[in-house]
Amino acid sequence: MARNDAARVAAKREREKRMVSEMIALWCRAKHGTRGGELCPECAELAAYARLRSERCPFMEEKTFCSNCRVHCYAPAMREKIRAVMRFAGPRMVFHHPVAALRHVYETRAERRRLSGKEAR
Repeated sequence: MARNDAARVAAKREREKRMVSEMIALWCRAKHGTRGGELCPECAELAAYARLRSERCPFMEEKTFCSNCRVHCYAPAMREKIRAVMRFAGPRMVFHHPVAALRHVYETRAERRRLSGKEAR
């Protein structure tokens, strides 16, 4: 992998970890009443778990989002927790992080086009 590719993957990995952390913080504020950037113990555990999964992801270079991945590395219980967080926080991200939300929409559509092009072959 070229240095430029490695830097791009590292930046993508950090962006994913940051966004998941932001989504968990949004969930925790709304559902558990935390303030000041603090997380409750349950959400702190989920955030640490999600960061670890992103850090160890071998498919970071080619995948867009975990939901599109061919391998689901989250334990079933954690997977259900993160799904609940994503369902809640995803639509609200446009109010808290509009640029990131728009990037997500763009990348999701690009991934759909890419996948539909592969199926047509």
